[in-house]
Amino acid sequence: MVVYLGAASLLSLVTVRVGFDLWSGIDPFLPPERRPFLGAVELAHRAFAIDALRQVFLAALVVGGAWWRDRAGWRRRLALDRERPNGMRPVALLGILLIWPVLHIAWVTGTAELFGASFGQHVRLSPFMSQAAVAAWLAYLAILAPVAEELLLRGEAFARAQAAVGPAGAIVVTALIFAAAHISSWGLARPVSLLPLALALGWLRWRTGRLWPGIALHGWSNLALVTYLLWPG
Repeated sequence: MVVYLGAASLLSLVTVRVGFDLWSGIDPFLPPERRPFLGAVELAHRAFAIDALRQVFLAALVVGGAWWRDRAGWRRRLALDRERPNGMRPVALLGILLIWPVLHIAWVTGTAELFGASFGQHVRLSPFMSQAAVAAWLAYLAILAPVAEELLLRGEAFARAQAAVGPAGAIVVTALIFAAAHISSWGLARPVSLLPLALALGWLRWRTGRLWPGIALHGWSNLALVTYLLWPG
């Protein structure tokens, strides 16, 4: 996982640095003291591009690595195959998808209050964001990040953990990794707030034998929470 994340981060940094510099007519190999001032908006665009490309490269590296190790069974390893039937009835899965965002929002906001975090208070989008930028950001939260993170954690990492400690252990291990990866300036508030989601994603991966239900739940939870935070009033 560290190798995948490190390689994806390095590739995104280099791609954005070189690509944006060439697009702007800047020599990407200029020393720092000779580089022109980019401005806050340009820096924000580059930061978002780095985050988005990191997820693209991460997904590609995970899929490519699984294919390289097992060209015949890489889909099964990442829970992307359709050979086995879905282990959950569609109506049950739909019910989970409909109910979960309410539970997730209640848990996240309650956890923030318990830890004294300012999460969820006075959230507004930057006035510099265009409609295209907002659409791209929402696509990143609801589609791109869930796909990449689920491929890594509930795909590759889950397969490795399940082989070593069984399904229950794999659910717990991947949940703890997911929560720990979201440690931020809010301290333990964010990882604790995401732990139930992480456990639910691991359980869905085991129960259904597929990756896409977890991707759907992950993306839907992100979108519902952002909608709640940005809702006027």
